[in-house]
Amino acid sequence: MTKIKLCGISRLEDISAVNELKPEYIGFVFAKNSKRFVSPSMAAQLKEKLLDSIQAVGVFVNEPVENVAKLLKENTIDVAQLHGSEDHDYIMKLRNLINKPIIKAFRINDIANMECCSADYVLIDSGAGSGKTFKWNLIKNLKRPFFLAGGLDAQNVNDAVNEIHPFAVDVSSGIESNGVKDYTKMAKFVAAVRKEERL
Repeated sequence: MTKIKLCGISRLEDISAVNELKPEYIGFVFAKNSKRFVSPSMAAQLKEKLLDSIQAVGVFVNEPVENVAKLLKENTIDVAQLHGSEDHDYIMKLRNLINKPIIKAFRINDIANMECCSADYVLIDSGAGSGKTFKWNLIKNLKRPFFLAGGLDAQNVNDAVNEIHPFAVDVSSGIESNGVKDYTKMAKFVAAVRKEERL
């Protein structure tokens, strides 16, 4: 069954929604230039209200490795997602500091490096949070678990799941209205992914 990550969670009402909808993952964005940025202290407050069964993923862009490890050690997050130029050495340094899952994000034009990446999972996007889809058949032969991102919403996610069977689907702008999370869109997205489970 394809797992679900609802990313860019930043408000207490978002936590209430995800606790009801029960995706496997949520995302806290720690990149300061993002409109969805949350501070470590705010993320800790949100994590306290989050169901234990839902894993919090921290999204980072070229953050000092010690800062990422600290948030993992403090259980503010359960998984690190790396969206910058972090390389194999960075991933190994992080692993030496804390043994928690790591996701490395790639753009679709970097398929060769996805296969050999030392992270636990790769995330594939059309761009850096571009909100646009790409031709999913480009990765149908990828031989490792991956998170699919980029332009997903309740209307197209079931097609993506059926076509390329990702380990997980990742959505942010596709569950927003006017720049904030929209409960109705969140619920429709989760229902679309889990449609096959109910048949």
